[in-house]
Amino acid sequence: QPGVMPAAPRTAAGHRLKPLPSATHRLQARPRPATPRHKSGKSRCPARGAETPRSQGYVRVSTSSQVPDRQLKQLESECDEVSIEIAPGAARSRPVFDDVIASLKAGDCLVVLDLDRAFRSSIDAILTANILRERSVGFRILSLDVDTRTPEGEMFYGLVAVLAQYERRIISRRTREGLAAARGRGVRLGRPTRLQTDVIRDAHAWIAETGLPSRYVAALLGVSRITLQRGFRRVGLVNPTARRSADHSQARHVITVR
Repeated sequence: QPGVMPAAPRTAAGHRLKPLPSATHRLQARPRPATPRHKSGKSRCPARGAETPRSQGYVRVSTSSQVPDRQLKQLESECDEVSIEIAPGAARSRPVFDDVIASLKAGDCLVVLDLDRAFRSSIDAILTANILRERSVGFRILSLDVDTRTPEGEMFYGLVAVLAQYERRIISRRTREGLAAARGRGVRLGRPTRLQTDVIRDAHAWIAETGLPSRYVAALLGVSRITLQRGFRRVGLVNPTARRSADHSQARHVITVR
């Protein structure tokens, strides 16, 4: 109907998604229980300052092409709200996560599926857990069945954070070793070159013989001047245009001295 906003999309479980800034969505996972009423029909108001503890879920994916359904499916039944953030694991700025931490109050609980979904390192995880504990906020990791509101969960959480950091360093070391081995085999890493070595040498000889500017020759080859000059440096050649400019400058200097 005119003037009526369309309903927000729902998940497979029937929960409504509300758009938030910075490519974030908040999922209302469980409806709040109805406020009890007296026989007179008036609602019973809770004491001032007393709020129902809530479970706040946090989901992170590295890129927009990744689907957070695996995390959402397990968090929906455990959380009152779930916030989704799109950011790499090592990103220094995570505004959604910062907002979630700031919104938690005493008695609330932060819930994540995996440890690496919320923290960048074991130090980051332990420091955040200490901050939450000082604010009387709990922390749960569903995949490990860890709840820091219990002494056993707090101890196990510290061990898991150290092991997660160790695993990340092992993966990083293996990646560096693999790259070094590939370079040793002569594999060129990174983007493929636009110009082959023989094309670069022919272009260099042509510029040196004809005196054409590098920009003109680069346009004929379908690349930019910077790409052509970078190719000269890659094969150990000096840009003929730069050499000519240096020779002319020296000649003008000699004439001026005379």
